[in-house]
Amino acid sequence: MSYNAAQIIARGPRALAEAAAEALDADPMLDGATYSILEEDEDKGIWRIDAFPTSQEEEDGIRDSLVASGGLTVVVEPLADADWLAMALSGLPPVREGRFFVYGLHDKGRAPASAVKLRIEAGAAFGTGHHGTTAGCLKAYDDLLKSRRFDRVLDVGCGTGVLAIAAARTGSKVAVGTDIDGPSVRIANENARENAAAARFVHASGLNHRLVRQDGPYDLVFANILAPPLVALSHDIKLALKPGGVAILSGLLRTQERRVKAAYLSKGFRVMRSLHRDAWATLVLQRA
Repeated sequence: MSYNAAQIIARGPRALAEAAAEALDADPMLDGATYSILEEDEDKGIWRIDAFPTSQEEEDGIRDSLVASGGLTVVVEPLADADWLAMALSGLPPVREGRFFVYGLHDKGRAPASAVKLRIEAGAAFGTGHHGTTAGCLKAYDDLLKSRRFDRVLDVGCGTGVLAIAAARTGSKVAVGTDIDGPSVRIANENARENAAAARFVHASGLNHRLVRQDGPYDLVFANILAPPLVALSHDIKLALKPGGVAILSGLLRTQERRVKAAYLSKGFRVMRSLHRDAWATLVLQRA
């Protein structure tokens, strides 16, 4: 039976919305569910979660989880047939983070001459630079580049490949990305070619694939994924880094920051800085 596409919208105070989002992340039955969280009305303190289930079972699970969180107004709205991805991308403004300018084809003529221009056509992959986690990673990386360079860079959960491509375009001799999602790897490799970037992307689960290990240890590891896999991969990320190497971690809510920090501190990392965008956090850590 085909699924009639729907959008689930939940609104409420920030604390309740963040707790509800954390509950979605923690539910193993909703692993991979697509949602966003953002501030809708600053004056009224209203935050909003938008979820886009891909099956009736996932719709029921997300709705029940949001309702169970208590205090949020939850509605389910049908989505009419349309090329939502193309419509959304055509309306996305370009993103400027430090030296980086991330844009789509519709904004090709707006790129400033002084910027490192990254044309990213997302397709079905995550990472156009607009989300607070991707923007946070680019900001953290741009700041690090002011005082040092990273010859060997690994991007775990690469999505569109924007972070590895940014590294390749700013002088990294090796820029490798890995993702468990095959279409994302294909899109990332297409984006690398579009940007004339010497970055390559591998379809792999974890960091033990031979095409990932062969270029390690790395000077810098990006991991813009989710809090649970960030915790689970803390040991592998440590082993993938050179001593003194840097990890830029994101994909976690501010409410999950302490948990992720604790996992890496226990592996001998030190916290260099934390960046916050809306409800999201980006951590910059250094291996001892």
